[in-house]
Amino acid sequence: MSARIVSFGSINMDLVVRAPHLPKPGESLIGRTFYTAPGGKGANQAVAVARLGAHSIMIGRVGEDVFADTLRASLRSYGVDADHVATAAGQPSGVALITVDDNAENNIVIVPGANDAFTDDDLTRTEQTLQGASALLVQLEVPLDKVIAAMECAKRLGVKVILDPAPIRPLPEAIYQAVDVITPNETEASALVGFVVDKPEAAARAAQTLFERGVKTAVIKMGSKGAYWQHAGQDGHFVPAFKVKAIDTVAAGDAFNGGLALALSENRPFAEAIRWGCATGALSTTKAGAQPSMPTRAEVEQLLHEQG
Repeated sequence: MSARIVSFGSINMDLVVRAPHLPKPGESLIGRTFYTAPGGKGANQAVAVARLGAHSIMIGRVGEDVFADTLRASLRSYGVDADHVATAAGQPSGVALITVDDNAENNIVIVPGANDAFTDDDLTRTEQTLQGASALLVQLEVPLDKVIAAMECAKRLGVKVILDPAPIRPLPEAIYQAVDVITPNETEASALVGFVVDKPEAAARAAQTLFERGVKTAVIKMGSKGAYWQHAGQDGHFVPAFKVKAIDTVAAGDAFNGGLALALSENRPFAEAIRWGCATGALSTTKAGAQPSMPTRAEVEQLLHEQG
């Protein structure tokens, strides 16, 4: 029986421009290509776990606009249960304006739209879908009070909570108390702890700061360098990244969280789950787009076999 994993979060349409470099303030550039693709951190993570073979359930909202049907259909095309994706009356769907440069780096501006219209009905659906679930994936592209309520519901039901603290925002104490695994990238970790996190040694310091706030397990995603992870009160570990040819890193963090959640839901040791996260994230950078870049289970297993 496949793992049951619930994603509570955003659903966006990504509007993507590829350009030679990321524009500076006031700079105009001639882009190379433009395309649209379904995205949103919540939806991306739901697709990631579905592609890896989990029973993936999405809790989210779309608007009343031309994007809504496409966003729902995309989720279903990847095997995600989208029956709990609601419509926000009178609202546009969320959009993300993304620029990707020739080094596969990106910047993103999000207009939340329907993602800001979560209600208590969404929490009711979350409680229903969490019955029998092994993990809840949450992010910060939807209202923070609803995120915390969903996390606390999962805790009451004994469901593991994995928080991707993006986009950056101040976090109340309650969120640290409710999370089992927090997975910031270097930029997000730096913002959370107040100092630069760009090396494993700094990641170890950041983890200690997060433990002091109540976090049980910290995972610092360090991009092409790898990942640092540590359980509170135990030794930390740095895991080097897999070697791949990256062309688009836009969904690497979401893919990582999907791989991590899937492996933990299969009761794999945490060190092995981190490798699953790293492999899933690495493979996602080898294709363009967010959801289209999510690898299959067979692809992840092959990379793990080839590079250990």
